[in-house]
Amino acid sequence: MADVERAVDSDDTPRQTLENGEDDPPINLELGQLDLTSQDDYFLDEVDVHIQENLEDELVQEALKTGVDLRQYSRQIQRELCGVENSSIHDYIKESENIASLHYQIASCDSLLERMEQMLSSFQTDLRSISTEIQTLQEQSMSMNIKLKNRQSVRGELSQFVDEMVVSDYLIRHICETNVTERAFIECLHELAHKINFLKEQMFRDTLACEDVKEVIEKLRLKAVSKCRDYLLGKIYLFRKPMANYQMPQDTLLRYRQVIIPMYQYFNEFLMSNHRQVATEVRDVYLETMSKIYYCYFRGYITKLLKLPIETVAEKEDLIGTEDTTKRDILNTYSNRSAIFTLGHRVCVLTTELNDPIIVPHTASKGDKKHSLENIFRSVQFALADNCCREYQFVVDFFNASGSRAQDLFTSILGKTLHLYLKYTDMYLEGCFDGVGVLLCLHLAYRYQEMMEKKNIPCLEKYWNSLLANIWPKFAHIMELNIQSIRDIDPQKVNNIDIRPHYVARRYTDFCQAILTINEFHADEKAKKLMGQLQMEVENLVLRMAAEFQHRKEQLIFLINNYDHMMTINLDRFSEDGNHHEGFQQTLNARIQEFVEEILQPSFGGMIAFVKETENAIEHGNKLHVDELREFSCTGRIKSLIQSFNAEWKKAIDNIDHDVMQSFTNFKNGTSILQAVLTQLIQYYHRFQKILNQSPFKNLACRNEIINIHNVMVEIKKHKTSL
Repeated sequence: MADVERAVDSDDTPRQTLENGEDDPPINLELGQLDLTSQDDYFLDEVDVHIQENLEDELVQEALKTGVDLRQYSRQIQRELCGVENSSIHDYIKESENIASLHYQIASCDSLLERMEQMLSSFQTDLRSISTEIQTLQEQSMSMNIKLKNRQSVRGELSQFVDEMVVSDYLIRHICETNVTERAFIECLHELAHKINFLKEQMFRDTLACEDVKEVIEKLRLKAVSKCRDYLLGKIYLFRKPMANYQMPQDTLLRYRQVIIPMYQYFNEFLMSNHRQVATEVRDVYLETMSKIYYCYFRGYITKLLKLPIETVAEKEDLIGTEDTTKRDILNTYSNRSAIFTLGHRVCVLTTELNDPIIVPHTASKGDKKHSLENIFRSVQFALADNCCREYQFVVDFFNASGSRAQDLFTSILGKTLHLYLKYTDMYLEGCFDGVGVLLCLHLAYRYQEMMEKKNIPCLEKYWNSLLANIWPKFAHIMELNIQSIRDIDPQKVNNIDIRPHYVARRYTDFCQAILTINEFHADEKAKKLMGQLQMEVENLVLRMAAEFQHRKEQLIFLINNYDHMMTINLDRFSEDGNHHEGFQQTLNARIQEFVEEILQPSFGGMIAFVKETENAIEHGNKLHVDELREFSCTGRIKSLIQSFNAEWKKAIDNIDHDVMQSFTNFKNGTSILQAVLTQLIQYYHRFQKILNQSPFKNLACRNEIINIHNVMVEIKKHKTSL
């Protein structure tokens, strides 16, 4: 190391010659102490740590394992380090020019960076100044924006206030000069109403500007009220002209309330808002006018309808229990009481004819057509319902009324007319005894009531209830008269009672069918109860009538014919007991079975009695009776039964066929009864043969004379085929 230091310090150190021929000044390389081994500034407390770390080194461990001499190895390492150090010194000397150049470049860059730092510092100062100016401008802008909004808000409100307060020449000209039906007047009327409301609001706030326009707006209000009043009253007065169609002026008034034309909504509302007295005057004039018009119109209409020719209706004597005769009326025409209790095409008044046009009296009087009770009632009620619906809608729309107020206005208009209707209905039905017609009128009221409920028009609800309350007692009275007429019949005083269905049963059947058909449209429990009482009286009468026949066979035929005729309707619908119809059918079947036994008695009574007695004796084991039967067989009576049957059975069957078909008016019922008779005959004959095959009759010689049952069945089938 000393040699190296001497070489560096010596004057023989090589110098680099510059391009201009001058020697490069010597470079002072202060490399410091290069003898690494001479440094002994290690801390003692770290010696152990370094020793331990060196011992863990792989080379040291390998040297220890191989047994290398550490002193020699240390010297070797020392030499290698000296060589590396010398090599590094030469490298540094070799690159000294580059290091000097790098030093100059670093110094130049440092100078540039310093100037850039000064420039950026200047920029930063300028930016701070600009940021402060921007912030100041932003604050000024926000302040100006707030001022602008405040001024715009004040300007908008002030402008709106001025526009709503100022009365223009255009508004004054159209309110004073333009016709009320023109569009411009309607628009100005809206504007005037708005200004009136605005003026009232500002006067409440004690706005001084109101004094400038108050007088002008008040004059315009009075002028508009006057023109609206004159126009509305003029239209109402048109109703009072003779032969005037009041519905057309109503349409004209109503069109100012149509939603599709909002500009024509305002006449009556303007009066109600700005002059209550005039609005009340218009309303009162309208109510008085329309009340008189409706009253006169409907009174004249009802009077003219009642003068039309009416179909023959039932009189007080035309009851179910009244004797069935043909009578001559005042017009020398004939009418049959049975037609009074039938429905026929009269039910169309509840279906297809319900909404037909009303009867026009002067047109109907030109023809010869007669009108029924229910047709006139339908026309009157339909005309009333139609006009009331229209009037109620007009009152709701034009007077802007609803609920109880609308009902009160409607009652003021049509109250007298509705009272007139109820009065005429009572008078018209007072002398009426047509039960079917009255019930049709009752159901017409039900139908029109339901129709108005569907339209949500409640104005006639009280009227319908009153009308139904007036009609129902009349129908109940007619039903009581019919029930009493049946109850008062004395079978002993009735002439010419035959086996056919009695006229009471026929009328009752037709009447029940009519009531059932009408009640399908609206179930009426009260009518059902009355018909149940009527049914009970008819059944009792049939039993009392049957007792007047001398022979049981005729009694049974009479009962079966009447029961069968009454069974054509569904009696169960009028009975509170759901099993009544089934019990009635069982009664009819029992009478038919009894008739079967009764009609077989004349021709086959001996055989039937023998079969029943013998079967009873065999079944109960009555030995004494069996001995009597044996004696009976010995006397030849069984032979006489067989011979009698063989001789008469075909003729007897023909007679039964003829008798049954002649006795029953219902062909279908007669055929079923004949079939039951022949079936019962076959059963008796089969049982008769079965008895003869048992002891003590199986050894009788007369058994060979018995006709084969198949031959009898073949003959009976011929009669079934003819049916």
